[in-house]
Amino acid sequence: MSFDLTGRRALVTGAGHGIGAGIAEGLAAAGADVVVHYGHSAGPAAEVVERIGALGRKAIAIGADVTVTAEVDRLVDEAVGFLGGLEIVVTNAGHLVGRSPVAEMTDEHFSKVIEVNLGSTFRTVRAAIPHLRAAGTLGRVVTMASLAAHNGGGAGAGVYAASKAGVVGLTKGLAKELGPAGITVNALAPGFIGGTAFHDTFTPPEAQKAMVGGIGVGRGGTVEDVAGAWSGSAPTRVRSSTAPPSTSTGASGTGEPGGAAGRAAG
Repeated sequence: MSFDLTGRRALVTGAGHGIGAGIAEGLAAAGADVVVHYGHSAGPAAEVVERIGALGRKAIAIGADVTVTAEVDRLVDEAVGFLGGLEIVVTNAGHLVGRSPVAEMTDEHFSKVIEVNLGSTFRTVRAAIPHLRAAGTLGRVVTMASLAAHNGGGAGAGVYAASKAGVVGLTKGLAKELGPAGITVNALAPGFIGGTAFHDTFTPPEAQKAMVGGIGVGRGGTVEDVAGAWSGSAPTRVRSSTAPPSTSTGASGTGEPGGAAGRAAG
């Protein structure tokens, strides 16, 4: 099913590559103008902007450190200035940072993981709320959780799992807070998504094969799977969730093929 987002204005964080890039391009294909945020991948982000332009939509790449409040506030201000408003926010930015058992983890590592995943989501949505309220019932927020939030993640990813569980909790709270204004808030919780920098960097090939072996359809998820699942969260047809909690929004869905809940992520 296709969706018409013509004229909608969107900000996607962490959109220089992988899942974020796929979502940004999917938005543009549906008719939206998009701000492509990046942290360190300026070159790839520029390529995403070029591909969006080829679709006939407006796009710009903006760099910002999503762990710094002033940087996030600037990002949102520049996004609104470029787009002329904001209806859709996708908080995809996040990072494992590195695999570490809790027994060996430093306070610095712990803080980095929490800040880049949960803190960045909080800061981005907080800065966007006034603009989403101005958009009224067109306002949409999609956060990026992880299957790790539900199963504790893979080896050395316990704090990453905790940070993503925090994203789920924040999403539910935001759904209650913003729902009365007609703004929907939902989370996606991808499982193993192959071919991404995340797993290519942090998950050995043997571990990736083991993950795929536990998935019913015999393959890992793809960026397209997640972008497709996302498309059910931002379009106007979405009004309520079909999953706990019993709020107006706040659903969490896996981007792993076959709904392989319980498989290792992170």
